[in-house]
Amino acid sequence: MEPEKIISELQFKAVRSSGAGGQNVNKVSSKVVLTFDLKNSQALSVEEKALLETKLYSRLTTDQILILNCDEDRSQLKNKSIVIKRFLDIIASGLVIPKIRKATKIPKSVIRKRIKDKKNISEIKKSRRKPDF
Repeated sequence: MEPEKIISELQFKAVRSSGAGGQNVNKVSSKVVLTFDLKNSQALSVEEKALLETKLYSRLTTDQILILNCDEDRSQLKNKSIVIKRFLDIIASGLVIPKIRKATKIPKSVIRKRIKDKKNISEIKKSRRKPDF
């Protein structure tokens, strides 16, 4: 994955931000909407696309497009940099392949200790009982 190639494929749209803020919100388009077409991306290999498709399934549209919004700041430029950073984090975490868990054998000393402890607890409980005459 090369971030420069992927960033060149991103599409941005500036939209008016919602919520309180008075005249600034009503006049300035500071919210940034990022769209990334996963299916038609040239920067990702077929394997990477398949992996991202499965990992980001809930975030993608039916056309395999990832949409991210950012309206945290009053500056359009800052919002753009925030949304790019967020996008790269999502892609990087989506491309991580988890390590396969290898089952290990339980050591004999651990088994012996568990059985010894069970016998010890059993003896303690036996000693609490009323004597049988």
